[in-house]
Amino acid sequence: KPEAKRDGNPLVFSYEDLQSMHYLHASICESMRLYPPVPLDSKHALLDDVLPDGTLVTKGTRVTYHPYAMGRMAAIWGTDCLQFKPERWLDEHGYFVPQSNFKFAVFQGGARICVGKDMAFIQMKYVAAAVVSMFRLRRPVHNSSV
Repeated sequence: KPEAKRDGNPLVFSYEDLQSMHYLHASICESMRLYPPVPLDSKHALLDDVLPDGTLVTKGTRVTYHPYAMGRMAAIWGTDCLQFKPERWLDEHGYFVPQSNFKFAVFQGGARICVGKDMAFIQMKYVAAAVVSMFRLRRPVHNSSV
């Protein structure tokens, strides 16, 4: 558990605290899988090339990929692909397990992967953890009329 220190309001989290927030990291990935910040992107081939599946891409061809649609494809994410399920990103011990950058293309992949990816995750986790820390959370009471 994070050892956040209250230094006023909200809590202050260390880098190590943020790194240990595996479920939050998984929740952010799952949110971006279903609602990517850039829903589609394209590139232009400077030279002839071949895609991993053998498709020839000739010089000048525009290749477009659609992370929004990819995040909803059963062939990529399974039959529960439309469900919000952060657990798909966790191992049996609750530790975050990253997916291939070509499967989860929100930050692109290969030589063009976003150089700010790790910083973006730290910032997103800090903001989310700070917001959640502003609320008093309680377990639900079973057998209540609510």
